[in-house]
Order: sequence, then C-alpha cells, then structure tokens
Amino acid sequence: MQPVKIVPFLRRATMVARGEFAALGALGIMAFGILTFVSIADDLTEADGQEFDGMVLDWMQPVAGQPRGPWWMHEAAADLTSLGGIAVLALFAVAAIGILLIQRKRLSAALLVAGLVGGVGLSEGLKAVFERQRPPTDFQVVDTLNASFPSGHALLATVFYLTVAVLMTRAFPRRRLKVYVLGVGILFALLVGLTRVYLGAHWATDVLAGWCVGAAWAMALWLVSYGVERRQRRHHAALVDDTTPAFDPGLATPDLRG
Repeated sequence: MQPVKIVPFLRRATMVARGEFAALGALGIMAFGILTFVSIADDLTEADGQEFDGMVLDWMQPVAGQPRGPWWMHEAAADLTSLGGIAVLALFAVAAIGILLIQRKRLSAALLVAGLVGGVGLSEGLKAVFERQRPPTDFQVVDTLNASFPSGHALLATVFYLTVAVLMTRAFPRRRLKVYVLGVGILFALLVGLTRVYLGAHWATDVLAGWCVGAAWAMALWLVSYGVERRQRRHHAALVDDTTPAFDPGLATPDLRG
C-alpha cells in the first residue's frame, strides 16, 4: 500500500466501523424495546403492575380529574399531547415528505410513510389483542376513543419524531448539532407520553409499552435503510437519496438514506 493512500484507507475504515457500531446499536435498541414490551404485557394482569399504574395515576391526579399544578400547566399538557395525535402527525408528515421529495430523497420519504402507516397498524393491532380498559373516566381530562394498551400517541410520536430527527442529522456537519437534534426528537416523544398519563388518558405502563414498540419500529426502519445503502455501495449503484453537499461522512451518525 502506498503511503499516500493510508489516510483515505483509515478514513474509510473508520466510517465502516462507525456504521457497523451504529447497526449493532440499532439492533440492541430494537431487541431491548421488544423484550421490555413483552415483559410489560406479561405484567398487565399481575397485581404488582396494576399497583404501579394506580400509584402513578394517583400521584399525577391527587383528585380525580384535577392534575397536579396550576391551570396553565393543564392547558400546556393538553396542547403538548396533541403532538402525538394522528391528525397532527399526518400534517407534519405531509410537510416533511414534501421536502424530502423535492430534495429527491425518495427512500427517506417512503420510509417515513412506512413508519407512520406501520405504527398505526401496530398500535391498533396491539390494542385489539390486549383490549385493556383505560383509567376511570373521572381521571380522563381529554377525550379517548379506543383501548388503552399500548399508548398510540406515545408509539406514533416515538416513531415519527425519532425518524425525523435522524433524517435531520444529515443537514448538520457538527456532532453537537446532530446530538441536539436527536435529543429534541426524543424529548418530543417523552413529553407526549408523559402528558398522556398526566391527563388520565393512559396508564403509565401503556406509555412505556408505546415508547418501546415505537423505538423498536423506528430502529427496524433505519436498519432497512442501512441495508439498502450497504448493498448499493457494494454494487457501486447510484444512491436512492442524493447526498447533501454539506454532509461530512467523518462526523456522520446513522441517517435514513438509500
């Protein structure tokens, strides 16, 4: 190997190592989410699980229908919880998909659609299987529609905001900005889930299960995109998604691109 090619080789080796580490991390999150969901589902009929849910709900609402905190906190929670609703997420998704298509990132757009559609299917399917009753109506500060387990708001918010956050990381070359964007996406998902319990719409374990399924589904989507990218690079094919000119592979974190 010629000395002049050592630096490019090391750079490429570092990129491959980071990619493999990211794939293992995604697999780990996916496995952890599935196993945790199964554990929570097994405890639904157990006394300990029901006691935990009751304890959390009683702490959130010492008086049924009156969450802790001042009136403005109640209003803020009602606004924040809508960030996990299908109507709001669909509106955000249309805007995000439009941007991706304009930038010719067809695979990313398709995966975002698959994430939401699959998330809705998972949510409704699991609700139909478990048919868990929601908290008593006296505690429900917002209107509810169907079964309680898992929380659809928590599940869909995790899928959508985590996926969009990963997509946005490719727009920023600096690692700090990437971490910040991912942190904001995770924060949105956490806030949506917490407000569901705060407003009496779900038991705490419903939200935990929704976060687990949502994170596992989001990681499954990223692994699909990672596999497509690896296959295309191996065969020297044109990427489905165009690479942003400002993107620095040396500072990359996993992104949804083809």
